[in-house]
Amino acid sequence: MINERLRLLRHEMAAEGIDAIIFPTNDPHGSEYVAPHWQARQYVSGFTGSAGTAVVTATEAALWTDSRYFLQAAEQLSGTEYQLMKDGMADTPTVTEWLLRKMSANGGTCIAVDGMVASYSVVKQLQLDMQRIGVSVRTNYDAMRMIWHERPAIPASEIYAIEQEYTGETATERLRRIREKMTQCHADAFLTTDLMEVAWTLNLRGSDLPMTPVFVSFLLVEHDNATLYCNGKLSDSAQKVLSEARVAVKPYTKLQEELQTIDSRILCDSTVTCHTLYKNIKHVIDQPSPVQTFKAVKNTVEIGGFRQSMLLDGIALVKWLRWLKPAVAAGGQTEISVSDKLEQLRKEAKEFRSLSFDTISGYNAHGAIVHYSATPQSNAALKPEGLLLVDSGAQYTCGTTDITRTIALGPVSKEMRHAYTHVLKANIALATTPFPENTNGTQLDSVARSVLWRGGLHYMHGTGHGVGWRLCVHEGPQGIRQPWTPAPLCPGMVVTDEPGVYIEGCFGVRIENMMLVEQAENPTGLYSMNRLTPLTLCPIDTAPIDVSLMTTDEIHWLNRYHSHVREALLPLLSDEADRQWLVEATQEI
Repeated sequence: MINERLRLLRHEMAAEGIDAIIFPTNDPHGSEYVAPHWQARQYVSGFTGSAGTAVVTATEAALWTDSRYFLQAAEQLSGTEYQLMKDGMADTPTVTEWLLRKMSANGGTCIAVDGMVASYSVVKQLQLDMQRIGVSVRTNYDAMRMIWHERPAIPASEIYAIEQEYTGETATERLRRIREKMTQCHADAFLTTDLMEVAWTLNLRGSDLPMTPVFVSFLLVEHDNATLYCNGKLSDSAQKVLSEARVAVKPYTKLQEELQTIDSRILCDSTVTCHTLYKNIKHVIDQPSPVQTFKAVKNTVEIGGFRQSMLLDGIALVKWLRWLKPAVAAGGQTEISVSDKLEQLRKEAKEFRSLSFDTISGYNAHGAIVHYSATPQSNAALKPEGLLLVDSGAQYTCGTTDITRTIALGPVSKEMRHAYTHVLKANIALATTPFPENTNGTQLDSVARSVLWRGGLHYMHGTGHGVGWRLCVHEGPQGIRQPWTPAPLCPGMVVTDEPGVYIEGCFGVRIENMMLVEQAENPTGLYSMNRLTPLTLCPIDTAPIDVSLMTTDEIHWLNRYHSHVREALLPLLSDEADRQWLVEATQEI
């Protein structure tokens, strides 16, 4: 099927005089999770991971993805023409390097990328690179229009409002903060194409993307008015919010045309705004969006919502963990069945709305695939031995959750204990390290990672990411990872703490808590200090721990954390068996 799609694509490329096409994993909004309408890379390659870039020439096809998906991509590309390019590896060329080589060798003169899904900054750099060898970059061609005959429509779900009791701030107040920033940088207008920014600014939500409650739209803010460009049906509550905030509504496709008529200075971010829209702006003030930081720093109401969502999640997780090991011992459980059970228990909360991402449920060797997604074909049967890694989360009316626990289903090997204990030590190291204000996540990353290095271990993904409030479970600008991430970790931000170890073909370990950045006491009083405080409420499995590798301080931290979890959740559990399990699971070690 994929090879046939490549044949059809190359026929269209030849007709248009195009020597290569780039298919990024993207939509016009820079979204992490992309609606089916924009899943061109998946359609043309068969690779279903959430990150990657496909490139097709007249004779070759290649797909780049990161370490989270190396194993998955190798399986899904098998039997196709695609060559897997392991992004981040020393011997892997970048997309641009590969294209420069291929175009030079074959005399290519034109490559294409859809300007509605590639950002202006990406296209601009690509044009500069290709210009060196006389190759042009075409941005007004969407090949999928010609070969994707049953392409899904652009989604248009109902748009609804979130009550101020959950947000702590009205849309009018948020627009005022944006306008203050516009004044500071001498802008007449502000354009955001980021769906999370639109949703946050207007206190509106939808269901156009999977597991992320946003709606396809653009927002143009001027000093005296604002315009929302969308196709979704507005609920009564949404109409009321927009009316009070003086926001007009126009069709989604109208923005490009109207930008050509606006003769004022528009603030927008070239790293996010798609090339086609950016090029239609007459006068650009190119700066990062102020909304990124606004929504990353949660107010007290949003933080309270996170805490409430952790209680709801904690109840479901305790019930699930109590059920898990006896169910596995009884037989008949699989990666998918235990994942479904967890979702079922979360749904018992009336505040539950959806999962926040596809649950990762990986047993033993599958746990080593960082973003593993069980399928009916790969669905492993669970046995009362080894390790089960489960990374999951939910969207509740009060907040968003993301948690990973690795559970010993029975006896585990010495190698598993060594890895598990070091991952726990790394998690604790980050959770217990105070840091001065203006410290960013890259500066903190090695605090966790160095613990594993000393144990002869390593991992290739980030140590933590920001989490949105009833938005995408992955949120910037903050993050804790090795690549330079300049945004400082400020009080009110929520990030994850999730070091891991992955032994290919054997097992994986990850322990993840969501953390709140808070001010910390400094006994010297010389500097302003911050710290990470756990929000997640769920026991950490003590069965796989090699206590001999733990320091006294690490043991004290784990015992304090478990005491906190027990005190928070015990009053909310009505089933005596659940209560007894929690008491036993949070005993001091």
